[in-house]
Amino acid sequence: MNKSKAPATTRKTLGQVVVCQGCCCGRTDKGHPPVPVDWLKHEWRTRELPKKMHLSISGCLGPCDATNVVLLMFGNQAVWLGGLKTQDSYRDLVQWAADCARSEALHPLPPSLARHRLQRFSEEFPNVRVA
Repeated sequence: MNKSKAPATTRKTLGQVVVCQGCCCGRTDKGHPPVPVDWLKHEWRTRELPKKMHLSISGCLGPCDATNVVLLMFGNQAVWLGGLKTQDSYRDLVQWAADCARSEALHPLPPSLARHRLQRFSEEFPNVRVA
Protein backbone atom coordinates (compact mmCIF):
# COMPACT_ATOMS: atom_id res chain seq x y z
CA MET A 1 0.00 0.00 0.00
CA ASN A 2 1.38 3.41 -1.02
CA LYS A 3 1.25 5.92 1.81
CA SER A 4 1.54 9.51 0.65
CA LYS A 5 3.29 12.08 2.73
CA ALA A 6 1.17 14.88 4.08
CA PRO A 7 1.71 18.18 2.28
CA ALA A 8 4.20 20.49 3.94
CA THR A 9 5.21 24.10 3.65
CA THR A 10 8.31 25.97 4.60
CA ARG A 11 6.33 29.24 4.61
CA LYS A 12 5.07 29.31 8.17
CA THR A 13 3.19 32.38 9.35
CA LEU A 14 1.72 33.57 12.63
CA GLY A 15 -1.74 33.58 11.15
CA GLN A 16 -4.05 34.56 8.36
CA VAL A 17 -6.41 37.49 8.01
CA VAL A 18 -9.35 36.74 5.72
CA VAL A 19 -11.35 39.78 4.64
CA CYS A 20 -14.79 39.19 3.19
CA GLN A 21 -15.76 40.92 -0.01
CA GLY A 22 -18.70 38.77 -0.96
CA CYS A 23 -22.39 39.19 -1.58
CA CYS A 24 -22.79 41.94 1.03
CA CYS A 25 -19.47 43.00 2.51
CA GLY A 26 -18.17 46.11 0.84
CA ARG A 27 -21.21 46.36 -1.42
CA THR A 28 -21.93 50.07 -1.30
CA ASP A 29 -24.65 49.55 -3.93
CA LYS A 30 -26.52 47.56 -1.23
CA GLY A 31 -25.95 50.23 1.41
CA HIS A 32 -22.96 48.57 3.10
CA PRO A 33 -19.73 50.37 3.97
CA PRO A 34 -16.82 49.86 1.57
CA VAL A 35 -14.02 47.38 2.19
CA PRO A 36 -10.72 49.07 1.27
CA VAL A 37 -9.28 46.03 -0.53
CA ASP A 38 -6.68 47.85 -2.66
CA TRP A 39 -5.51 49.86 0.35
CA LEU A 40 -5.24 46.69 2.49
CA LYS A 41 -3.19 44.89 -0.17
CA HIS A 42 -0.92 47.90 -0.55
CA GLU A 43 -0.37 48.22 3.20
CA TRP A 44 0.28 44.49 3.57
CA ARG A 45 2.93 44.55 0.81
CA THR A 46 4.51 47.84 1.94
CA ARG A 47 4.87 46.60 5.51
CA GLU A 48 6.07 43.16 4.32
CA LEU A 49 3.34 41.45 6.33
CA PRO A 50 2.76 38.37 4.11
CA LYS A 51 5.93 36.82 5.53
CA LYS A 52 4.38 36.77 9.01
CA MET A 53 0.62 37.34 8.63
CA HIS A 54 -1.07 36.25 5.43
CA LEU A 55 -3.88 38.36 3.93
CA SER A 56 -6.65 36.80 1.86
CA ILE A 57 -9.54 38.60 0.23
CA SER A 58 -12.44 36.19 0.13
CA GLY A 59 -15.87 35.72 -1.32
CA CYS A 60 -18.75 35.42 1.13
CA LEU A 61 -17.74 34.23 4.59
CA GLY A 62 -21.14 34.86 6.14
CA PRO A 63 -22.71 35.95 8.45
CA CYS A 64 -24.06 38.58 6.09
CA ASP A 65 -26.05 40.41 8.76
CA ALA A 66 -22.74 41.35 10.44
CA THR A 67 -21.54 43.05 7.23
CA ASN A 68 -17.83 43.62 6.57
CA VAL A 69 -16.67 40.43 8.22
CA VAL A 70 -13.04 39.52 8.94
CA LEU A 71 -11.80 36.10 10.01
CA LEU A 72 -8.53 35.86 11.93
CA MET A 73 -6.98 32.39 12.01
CA PHE A 74 -4.02 31.26 14.07
CA GLY A 75 -3.21 27.62 14.71
CA ASN A 76 -6.46 25.98 15.73
CA GLN A 77 -8.15 29.24 16.77
CA ALA A 78 -10.49 31.40 14.75
CA VAL A 79 -11.61 34.89 15.73
CA TRP A 80 -14.49 36.45 13.83
CA LEU A 81 -15.02 40.20 13.53
CA GLY A 82 -18.03 41.90 12.04
CA GLY A 83 -19.37 45.38 11.39
CA LEU A 84 -16.13 47.05 10.34
CA LYS A 85 -17.55 50.29 9.01
CA THR A 86 -14.71 52.79 8.96
CA GLN A 87 -11.25 53.16 7.50
CA ASP A 88 -10.03 53.45 11.11
CA SER A 89 -11.13 49.85 11.77
CA TYR A 90 -9.08 48.60 8.83
CA ARG A 91 -6.16 50.83 9.84
CA ASP A 92 -6.27 49.26 13.31
CA LEU A 93 -6.33 45.80 11.72
CA VAL A 94 -3.21 46.57 9.69
CA GLN A 95 -1.45 48.05 12.72
CA TRP A 96 -2.31 44.99 14.83
CA ALA A 97 -0.94 42.67 12.13
CA ALA A 98 2.21 44.81 11.82
CA ASP A 99 2.75 44.75 15.60
CA CYS A 100 2.39 40.96 15.62
CA ALA A 101 4.79 40.60 12.69
CA ARG A 102 7.36 42.91 14.25
CA SER A 103 7.45 40.98 17.53
CA GLU A 104 6.88 37.60 15.84
CA ALA A 105 4.11 36.89 18.34
CA LEU A 106 0.34 37.26 18.44
CA HIS A 107 -0.92 40.26 20.40
CA PRO A 108 -4.37 40.73 21.91
CA LEU A 109 -6.70 42.66 19.66
CA PRO A 110 -6.88 46.35 20.47
CA PRO A 111 -10.19 47.42 22.06
CA SER A 112 -11.22 49.13 18.81
CA LEU A 113 -11.24 45.72 17.09
CA ALA A 114 -12.18 43.54 20.06
CA ARG A 115 -15.55 45.28 20.25
CA HIS A 116 -16.28 43.86 16.76
CA ARG A 117 -15.72 40.28 17.88
CA LEU A 118 -18.65 37.98 17.24
CA GLN A 119 -19.58 34.39 17.91
CA ARG A 120 -19.95 32.89 14.45
CA PHE A 121 -21.45 29.52 15.30
CA SER A 122 -24.29 28.52 17.61
CA GLU A 123 -22.01 26.30 19.69
CA GLU A 124 -18.33 25.94 20.39
CA PHE A 125 -16.87 22.45 20.23
CA PRO A 126 -13.54 22.57 22.07
CA ASN A 127 -13.23 18.78 22.26
CA VAL A 128 -13.91 18.01 18.61
CA ARG A 129 -10.85 16.60 16.90
CA VAL A 130 -10.26 16.18 13.22
CA ALA A 131 -8.60 12.84 12.56
